[in-house]
Amino acid sequence: MRIADLIDKNLDMLAEAESRDQGKPISMARRVDIPRAALNFRAFAQYAQHALNSSNVQEEAGAFSYTTRSPVGVCGLISPWNLPLYLLTFKIAPALVSGNTVVCKPSEMTSVTAWMLCSIMKDAGLPDGVCNIVFGTGPKAGEALINHPDVQIISFTGSTPVGRHINIVAAPFFKKVSLELGGKNAGIVFPDTDIESCLASVKMSCFLNQGEVCLCTSRLFVHKSIYDNFLERLVALAKSIRVGPWNDEEAFMGALVSKEHLEKVKTYVRYAVEDGGTVHCGETMETVNLGSQWKEGYYMRPTVISGLADDSRCMIDEIFGPVVCVTPFDTEEEVVQRANSVRYGLCAAVWGKDGAQLHRVAQKLEAGTVWLNCWLIRSLDMPFGGTKASGMGRESTRHSIDFYTEEKTICMKFQ
Repeated sequence: MRIADLIDKNLDMLAEAESRDQGKPISMARRVDIPRAALNFRAFAQYAQHALNSSNVQEEAGAFSYTTRSPVGVCGLISPWNLPLYLLTFKIAPALVSGNTVVCKPSEMTSVTAWMLCSIMKDAGLPDGVCNIVFGTGPKAGEALINHPDVQIISFTGSTPVGRHINIVAAPFFKKVSLELGGKNAGIVFPDTDIESCLASVKMSCFLNQGEVCLCTSRLFVHKSIYDNFLERLVALAKSIRVGPWNDEEAFMGALVSKEHLEKVKTYVRYAVEDGGTVHCGETMETVNLGSQWKEGYYMRPTVISGLADDSRCMIDEIFGPVVCVTPFDTEEEVVQRANSVRYGLCAAVWGKDGAQLHRVAQKLEAGTVWLNCWLIRSLDMPFGGTKASGMGRESTRHSIDFYTEEKTICMKFQ
């Protein structure tokens, strides 16, 4: 709790550092990233006080059984660059509250707030050696961490190729592994949806944090009866989005994380044109002009693309930027099959007014989380994680404590 209080106390300083380091608007860092980091510590501290073990009486055997939980040991925690402090603390908090020691490797691209967290934890009175943060690259620091025989747990959030490598390396050691990986998330818009409300959600789900969120919607399936109208309004909405530097309080989108990542995202827009798609707004059509001070920044406009086949590169690969591909559909059965056709299965979002249809479709979608008429409403008490190439394991107050502990059954005969 003291760590959470100190994060709150240093909100403005942490938000500025996160924004300048990662590229996101400071308003988002102040409203989302840093408050969530504090919430992570509070939520797991509170849950641990009320977590219950299991027990069972077998009268016919004259025996009583109960469970206990113990720490696993040393946990290796590897976090990504898109939500740096937010996701790092989502791993540190349950690992520590479970009684483990941790070695953390934040992304080398956005490690400033992890470095600041070191001082906060020390000021909060955390003993030396309990939480250790190592700064370095994946091939060096990360590789050493996952290969170390004394690290019994690996929790990783990041790309699917790296997650696959970690799983291969960890297997001979029988390490416990949790992987939250990439996504190619579908949004489905049925004809009876409230378009105004849906567009407000879609703006967030496609372009929040410059689209650099694993949960962002990158494939949008819209019923053919409303497709033209919806596409026209979505393009107008995308054009209205303000892109600005980190300290622009009115900006909705900031800079992408690096020059290399910006070029990757722009390359996928070029792929879309090569594959027969139509770019309605954004990259190739609009430029970002923020003045001479920011001319070297890694900015791009929100980009809306249509006319792509389901097996085209922009429809199957994770782009991780402010790009959404929009396509029409006809029937419920068709859109479920198309939404499930990619190798990922992290999340999906569905909009409409027919409750029975919404819940029926949610059951059929191959995704760890499905939002109905909303996006990114998260309770830390609910499991979070992916299916297929989007990862393995779940994270929540209960699931994370399960992961970071070993459960033991003790049975005693009383007759």
